[in-house]
Amino acid sequence: MLIGDVARRSGVSARMLRHYDSLGLVRPTGRTAAGYREYSADDIRRIFHIESLRSLGLSLREVGRALDDPGFAPSALVEDLVRRTRERIAAETELLTRLRRIDAAEPAGWEDVLKVVALLHGLGSESAGKRQRAALSAAEEVEVPAEALVEAVLGEADPNVAGALRWALARSDGGGLEPLAEALASPRPEVRERAVRSVVEIPGDAATALLRDALTHADAVVRRQAALALGARGSTDAVPALVDVVVEGTNDTDAADALGALAGDAAVAEASAARLVERLADATTDQPARRRLAQAFADIPGPTASRALADLTHDADRAVALTATYLLRLRDAG
Repeated sequence: MLIGDVARRSGVSARMLRHYDSLGLVRPTGRTAAGYREYSADDIRRIFHIESLRSLGLSLREVGRALDDPGFAPSALVEDLVRRTRERIAAETELLTRLRRIDAAEPAGWEDVLKVVALLHGLGSESAGKRQRAALSAAEEVEVPAEALVEAVLGEADPNVAGALRWALARSDGGGLEPLAEALASPRPEVRERAVRSVVEIPGDAATALLRDALTHADAVVRRQAALALGARGSTDAVPALVDVVVEGTNDTDAADALGALAGDAAVAEASAARLVERLADATTDQPARRRLAQAFADIPGPTASRALADLTHDADRAVALTATYLLRLRDAG
């Protein structure tokens, strides 16, 4: 079969067949009387083998080794192809993400495109200083999609850079809440903590609703951050969780202050005091936690809190009794 016929039937161009010939991959076994290349059935079969191996991503050199070296082991080559393919997919995915983010920024011209590209590079820099400058620029110079800021803040270990990223995210259009909500379900505790800290700094009803949902989160850190933030926002839904924070002992002073701030409403003050009394009576509450609960009555007015403090002046734990006595004196003086 002549080269033109082979090209038509195999789909491999005549030019490529000549290239295979020059490389020694497929050399026609015959020649016509006029000197034209003539391919045998075995030659054509080899052409199809070459094309099959090329479709897997093998180079022509690797194809030649695979077909001609009897001792060639395909397993190592296939493993290498898998690795190279994964790297290529990762690179292409990264490029696609970058292009989508540039598109989401709706650049008006090439200058805007270059600014977004520069900021994205800055956010991915190995230098903490460059990442921080990029985060500050993202909030002031050019709009960067919230998804890019979320990805950066969830992976940021430097506290200063993380703070700048949260600030930039809080100034964005709020589009970062959805990926942050997904990050709250991450199997990695550090990602969950970075996510809830970011939500805390985002204003608005949507962020508040997300924080309310986080009050029942399985992660104590997430629950604690959500409760403190909601207390600062004046949300009474946080009262039970704030009392739990007092019991746990981390940020207990902040939680007690939040309870006191919410207790400006008489009904909330009574509910908070009742919750504190309930935890004091719980047999699983240890002595250090009972002392913190007693201290938490300091800024909670109302009859329930006063009765509880009066009862606690006779508590078996001397520290609790002294705390209750002191707080009652302050109330009387007030």
